[in-house]
Amino acid sequence: MKTECLPFSQIPHATRLFLDFLAHAPSVQQFYPHSARLSEWLKDETPNQRYDFGRRDRVANILDRHNKSWDASSKTLDNIARFRAGACATITGQQVGLFGGPLFALFKALTAVKLADQATDAGVDCVPIFWLATEDHDLAEVNHAAIPNAEGRLQALASSVRGVEDAPVGTIRFGPEIETTVAAASDLLGPGEVTDWLRQAYRRDETLGSAFGRLFARLFSDWGVILVDGSDPELDQIAEPIYRAAVEQAAEIDEALISRGQELESAGYHQQVRVTPSSTLLFSFRQGARTVIHRRVNGEASVEFTIGQERIPKSELLGRIAAAPGEFSPNVLLRPVVQDYLFPTLAYTGGAAEIAYFSQAAAVYERLLSHVTPILPRFSATLVDAKAQRLLEKYQLSPRDVFHGPEMLKQIMATRTLPADLQLSFDRATAALEACVEAIRHSLARLDSTLLDAANRAGSKMQYQLEHLRLSAARAELRQSEVLERHASFLSHTLFPSKTLQEREITGVYFVARYGLDLLKTLYNSIHTDCLDHQVLSLGT
Repeated sequence: MKTECLPFSQIPHATRLFLDFLAHAPSVQQFYPHSARLSEWLKDETPNQRYDFGRRDRVANILDRHNKSWDASSKTLDNIARFRAGACATITGQQVGLFGGPLFALFKALTAVKLADQATDAGVDCVPIFWLATEDHDLAEVNHAAIPNAEGRLQALASSVRGVEDAPVGTIRFGPEIETTVAAASDLLGPGEVTDWLRQAYRRDETLGSAFGRLFARLFSDWGVILVDGSDPELDQIAEPIYRAAVEQAAEIDEALISRGQELESAGYHQQVRVTPSSTLLFSFRQGARTVIHRRVNGEASVEFTIGQERIPKSELLGRIAAAPGEFSPNVLLRPVVQDYLFPTLAYTGGAAEIAYFSQAAAVYERLLSHVTPILPRFSATLVDAKAQRLLEKYQLSPRDVFHGPEMLKQIMATRTLPADLQLSFDRATAALEACVEAIRHSLARLDSTLLDAANRAGSKMQYQLEHLRLSAARAELRQSEVLERHASFLSHTLFPSKTLQEREITGVYFVARYGLDLLKTLYNSIHTDCLDHQVLSLGT
């Protein structure tokens, strides 16, 4: 297997905040106390010392129930026993996308396993935990999947399942309509063990959450990944002190978050979540829908909250939380704090967006838990099959060429297929121009060095015009070449679909169905937690 590492600075859409986090630049250290490398601080973290043993036993019972309901492997049940006995956790999580979600969901789980294994090898007993974000309410984000067909084009599959608007996706059950969607996925994936697992998981009366759990329990049975349903009311009961504190300290938390947002922007970074003086960190369930709770200040001493149109005094809201914590749910900034109250977390692993969230969530951690859990980047990769690899070699392309987008890729490919005599003429003209401009610069340096800038500008303009002419010739070639158009389309759809990274668009189960469970071993072995680059992995047939 060939591996190429690309720094994230060469990857489309990488934010400055993410790049500086990876480099642990001085400008981000106020937002991220820990570096992006586990080995640099592993021995200094002591999550078990902050964790109540009684809470551990209650959480372990819930984990045992969840994972047995999904037919978890003996390795997973052994890991739950290790957790009950005192192991800490590396945690990751994801929305419960149809058919297991995009490829990066697999990367998240494997990264959590690798981090747990590395910690255990270093003497810190640790197990991997995957949080199913079943409490999220954006059905449109999770009810679809994209699977390539034989030509590499993505086929969009969607479930027509419906529920109460803004209801947590974990409450929405499939009806008979899921059978049609599963049949379409099966046709694209072809027969095999993984396709059978898909049929067994995604069936009538399962929810998006339970189906996801069943599929991942099978995929990661050899790895012992512990799955947890984030919408379980028993977890809310354990997390009740955090929900209550989020209301009791709402003003102070808002002030800290607004200050943190200003600090981020002053440092030249973006805010992932916009916070206002009326924000809170909680939702409440109303008639099955997840409804935002807002804070209202009436004078200096009077504070009340609103849920929809209802106004509630602070004392009454606290009473409701104490009586029925399962009627409440954390927002994206409170969720990691809740996770790390429920678990003795050594580290959370996530993508660029989650890392951006943590720059703000750290202010909530400091207020409610008096510590900030480290976050680490998940594994990131583009998988190249044999056909794509042959085309890259045929046209002398690198993955970075594909990342320019389909139109530019076609032009680059066309320049590589120009008639040999014309290509040679362009190459000779380029070399001759560079030589002539260099000779002029050398002479000008002796005559009047102030003219060098003008010479450099003139040389750049001439080179630009020559390259523009080469591209014009390439476009003319492109118009005459149907094969080139087809090859460019295949590479774009396969490696950079919808002008975004493959890992974000293509359903992960497609790759496992095609290459078998050994693919997960290949990916696991490719994860090096001190390597923070994007990897390009050539998988062969």
